[in-house]
Formats: sequence, structure tokens, C-alpha cells
Amino acid sequence: MAESLPKELELVVVTPDRQVVRDKVTSVSIPGSSGYLGILPGHAPLLTELAPGPLSYAEGPKVEYLAVTWGFAEVMPDRVIVLANTAERAAEIDVSRAERAKQRAEERLQNLFDPQVDQERAREALRRAIARIETARHGQTRR
Repeated sequence: MAESLPKELELVVVTPDRQVVRDKVTSVSIPGSSGYLGILPGHAPLLTELAPGPLSYAEGPKVEYLAVTWGFAEVMPDRVIVLANTAERAAEIDVSRAERAKQRAEERLQNLFDPQVDQERAREALRRAIARIETARHGQTRR
């Protein structure tokens, strides 16, 4: 006899500092290193590396957003565990601060030949700022 698929997923999002989310959800969208992954109950098991970006999850019709940066996600048929370097709810994001961080990173990236500028670190800062800005904007459109 075939097993029935789960109706929901347990979503757990943790950072080195805190547990950000522990909820029952109906779907999750994860920014993976190779693109976004849409996860529904009953998904095949997988492990993926995170990329900076908005992570979204639905609890019925309600959609919530988190800005996540680097880490891993483990997907099981009834559970998604996200271990992220950072994770912020859309409402926690200071958009003006993120915009300033984006501007600083872009300015650093324009100095290609300046030995004082760590280009990789500037690219990471830019990706993190963009993820925070996108997440905040998604969160604002849902309110």
C-alpha cells in the first residue's frame, strides 16, 4: 500500500546566533547556489548550498520572507532545515542601511586595481545587501 504524502513541512531556520523560524508550512522557496528550489511536502531528500537571497515560505495563504546568506539546507519529505550564516525577517531589515551597504560595495568594486580593496569581499557584501533589499521589498508588498 502506498504511503500518503505529508500535508505540510516543518521548517527550521537557524543561524550561529539564534533560531529564526520553527513553523509548520505548506511550501518553501530556497535560494540555492544553482538557483531557487521550490519545496513542497513529499519532496525528495536533498542537500544544497545556500546563496544569498530571499527565502520564502507559505503558511496557507500567508507568505513570509527571510534574507539568508550562505549555509546549507537539508530537505526531507516532511522537513526542511536551513543552517544559514545570517537570516533576517523582512520586518527586521533596515532598508536604508542595506542601501548604503550596497552603495559602498559598488564603490569598492569600481576600484579594480586598488590593492587595498578585497574584490571578493566586496562582491559578497554586494550580494548580501541586494538579498536584504529584495527581501524587505517582498515583505512590504505582502503587508
